[in-house]
Amino acid sequence: MIIGVPKEIKPEENRVAIVPGGVQTMVKKGHKVYIEKDAGLGSGFTDEEYEKAGAIILEKHEDVFYEAELILKVKEPLPEEYPLLTEGKILFTYLHLAASEELTKNLIKSKAICIAYETVQTEDGFLPLLAPMSEIAGRMAPQEGAKYLEKPSGGRGILLGGVPGVPSASVVIIGAGTVGFNSARIAYGMGASVTLLDINPRKLRFVDDYFQGKVNTMIADEYNIRMAVEYADLLIGAVLVPGAKAPKIITRDLLKRMKTGAVIVDVAIDQGGCAETSRPTTHLNPIYEEEGVIHYSVANMPGAVPRTATRALTLNTLPYVIEIADKGWEKAVKENKSLAKGVNIVKGEITCEAVANAFNLPYTPLEKVLS
Repeated sequence: MIIGVPKEIKPEENRVAIVPGGVQTMVKKGHKVYIEKDAGLGSGFTDEEYEKAGAIILEKHEDVFYEAELILKVKEPLPEEYPLLTEGKILFTYLHLAASEELTKNLIKSKAICIAYETVQTEDGFLPLLAPMSEIAGRMAPQEGAKYLEKPSGGRGILLGGVPGVPSASVVIIGAGTVGFNSARIAYGMGASVTLLDINPRKLRFVDDYFQGKVNTMIADEYNIRMAVEYADLLIGAVLVPGAKAPKIITRDLLKRMKTGAVIVDVAIDQGGCAETSRPTTHLNPIYEEEGVIHYSVANMPGAVPRTATRALTLNTLPYVIEIADKGWEKAVKENKSLAKGVNIVKGEITCEAVANAFNLPYTPLEKVLS
């Protein structure tokens, strides 16, 4: 199969969809790999390294899309890339379609096969291609929050870990999944007073055992969320419904109850955000203020640490890339149920029910498309 890896064009996105070692693996299996010039520089990989691994370097962004049968990306296509996706092309990347009706409709129009990293799911509910980036975003969230709690950034002027005789900051995390758990680890390690809320008592028991009761846990009902939000210095939104739009847990009315200069880090922004007042920001302009609260809602947080993130991502995506390239996408998804859950759009039809429901669009089960 012919594989194409374009350079990411999302602002301040420095990750790349494959490392030179992955190229070498694919070439040894008989596949051809095209890499856009300088696609790996942000992650520390030169064109020479890719060429040595067997890749062919292409100068133009559009040529990669034209040549490739399977297009590997990190982030969703941007409007200037929509015309480059044509019928029969296979796109494998983070899509987060429930957050963008425009993107969804354009991918339907393209009649491409669109497979989303974030909805690939094993039988036990684990999201193997979302997890590594969730771990990174979760670990980044407290350090970003700590930065914007500083007075020069508009925050309350609180040191996350406090000092002897002065209380530490109150960090409230909504969601005890991969992002929430990793956020709790870092915030606790920085000396903050941490409270973690989730709707799943089993997850809260795990957190309580792991931290030996030193992280507060609460059921995420309306009353507890309201109470926790009111005393939060830093609020981390770590809510996830796989493939679906994030529920708006933090309403504007609830936001008004927060302390002036408090910070929200909305990691759920890729799926639309879990705060009513959240909107996507970039690493260049990461924050804004609403109701006296600083909002940090960068939609590609791991893009700030590409040397770590690219390696973590490609380590996990490569086995699935190999399956698609070796077998063709149809045989691959028939034989791998986890990969099948990643298929969001096929030749103009939405095959992910959560995406269809997000925009009240027709849903077609993948089994029907394959038959």
